[in-house]
Parts: sequence; structure tokens; C-alpha cells
Amino acid sequence: MRLTNFSDYTLRMLMFAASAGDRLFTIEETARAFGVSKAHLNKVANTLTRAGYLTAVRGRSGGLTLGRRPEDIRIGDVIRLTEPDFALVECFATGNQCTITRCCKLSGMLRDALSSFQNTLDRYTLADIALTRQDFLVDTPRT
Repeated sequence: MRLTNFSDYTLRMLMFAASAGDRLFTIEETARAFGVSKAHLNKVANTLTRAGYLTAVRGRSGGLTLGRRPEDIRIGDVIRLTEPDFALVECFATGNQCTITRCCKLSGMLRDALSSFQNTLDRYTLADIALTRQDFLVDTPRT
């Protein structure tokens, strides 16, 4: 199983946001920190803003900031927001055509594994994975 780049970038943006504290940060600044496309991070920021994880401040001096406290942002919730599905095998998806679904013993084991994965992520918050500003090698204003 592998998380999408979108989920990866989402977690990175949240980590960057947590490191900014009360200071507004920009998508451009985040893109430089991670060496990723601003276009990708624009989509991430829009998703996180719509979900309330980030707050956008418009205008010349605008930027982004966390919309919730890091302790209130569960990693499992973020991953469920950003992953398109958790269909590990065909029978987990709609339109299942597998001929052994009715008697297969693999699907139960995989559902168990997926549940364990999600439960583990639910035990952690952004506060658990937050970094400091010094951990990011970018030109950020010193406050």
C-alpha cells in the first residue's frame, strides 16, 4: 500500500504550518521548503482550507495558518480526507468482479490490516509529528 502524493504533500504542508506557529506562511514558501510544485500545493491548501485544517488570509500580507490546534488534527482524519479510496484489492471496490469473493479468506485479513493501519493513524495528531522552523531549510522571515 502506498499513500498518494497528494496525501504526502498534505501531511508535509500541515507539518510546515505547525512549524510556523502564529506566523502566516505562503504556498510559495512551502513549495521551496519541499522542492515541490506550487500548483500541487495550491490544490492541497484548498482542500485543507475547505476542511478547516488551514485558514486562508487574503490580501497583500496574507497567507495561511493552522485552522485548528495541532493536538486537534488527527492524522487518520487527514488521510481519510485525502486518499481517494482504500480499495486494497478488487473486492473492496465498487463493481467487484472477482469470482471468489463469496468464499475468499484473503479479504477478511486485508480488512483487518487496513483497520489496524487506520487505527494507528488515529492515535497520532499533528502535534506528534510537528517540526520546528529550523528543521526546514528555507528563507523565512525571522520573527
